[in-house]
Amino acid sequence: MISTCGITTLARRDVVALPRYAPDITPCVVDVSDNVNLWGAPPAALRALTTTAMSASRYPSVYAAPLRDAVLRYLGLSDGQGIDVVSACGSDDVLDATMRAFGEPGDEIVFAAPTFAMIPTFARLNGLVPVAVPMTPDYEVDPQQLVDRRAKITYLCSPNNPTSTALSRATVEYVVHHAAGLVVIDEAYAEFAPESFVDLVTKVERLVVIRTFSKAFGLAGLRVGYGVGSTDVVEPIIRARGPYKVNALAEAAAIAALGEGGDGIGWVTAHAALAVENRARLAAALRRLGFEPAPAAGNFLFVPVARAQVIAQAMCRGGVLVRALSGLPQDIPALAATGGNALRIGVGPWDAMERVLDAFVEALACA
Repeated sequence: MISTCGITTLARRDVVALPRYAPDITPCVVDVSDNVNLWGAPPAALRALTTTAMSASRYPSVYAAPLRDAVLRYLGLSDGQGIDVVSACGSDDVLDATMRAFGEPGDEIVFAAPTFAMIPTFARLNGLVPVAVPMTPDYEVDPQQLVDRRAKITYLCSPNNPTSTALSRATVEYVVHHAAGLVVIDEAYAEFAPESFVDLVTKVERLVVIRTFSKAFGLAGLRVGYGVGSTDVVEPIIRARGPYKVNALAEAAAIAALGEGGDGIGWVTAHAALAVENRARLAAALRRLGFEPAPAAGNFLFVPVARAQVIAQAMCRGGVLVRALSGLPQDIPALAATGGNALRIGVGPWDAMERVLDAFVEALACA
């Protein structure tokens, strides 16, 4: 029998060295720290949960084929175009499986920083080397820097997390057409953005666009994400992610949320529009207070603020939870001015946004 006294010496050293994801989960009256749908979930999805619960004793569909078909209809794509869909336990799971499917140990994955914080973690878990290149001063991505790395995987995020900024089509198309390896476009916030790049999967084979049901669709607690691309790209990701990765309740709710009508996709679209409207109102209010949010395309604002941690703590004491960010790259002048500190503030119903603004003003007075 192996002694457990030194069990940590048996674990992979690079895994032991990884930090655990540890967001602030302090209970607050208004929580705008996770960019989820603060209006809730589509009524059709909630009904689907109650009717599907009786089948909880059975395994879900092996590779979520019904959800695959619903996603293709939603995106206006078809398998007749040589397009397929992989779904999984959140878009995180799709990203992880994609790196596992296409990256050999020692290969590089390149991305512009700051971006989704889990990318370096997933890279190291899969034996890849994460390579960050700076953003331009106006929150754009330098496509030439990305392409010049000749990386096995190039990661783009639009709208970007945490900055909420969208990439230009010219930038995306240049990277997609000139990158040496696979291009991954993370569109977790696509429903709030002025445009999507999912149409490119019919024109470029080495591309996968990844989305989630956690944001606009209000199903964060069910963990459903998907990736769409050519069959030749999606097939290895399906194999790498394994079977039964979307539970039956999650699949039923996601399909219902994509259904026609005012309680399904109509509800999603209407509330995404409300988020965009309130995003503009909140940004204008913050500008009147002397702050300059980054140009936003997601359902949240990125606000460079000095002493962000102190202000966030004061807001939390006032019943509002926002995400404080520190140690961010300072290639962007607005971040250089704040020492790499910023607040990320999710957008929801306007009464909640008024609470956010009140708590922010009170925190500024105390900071």
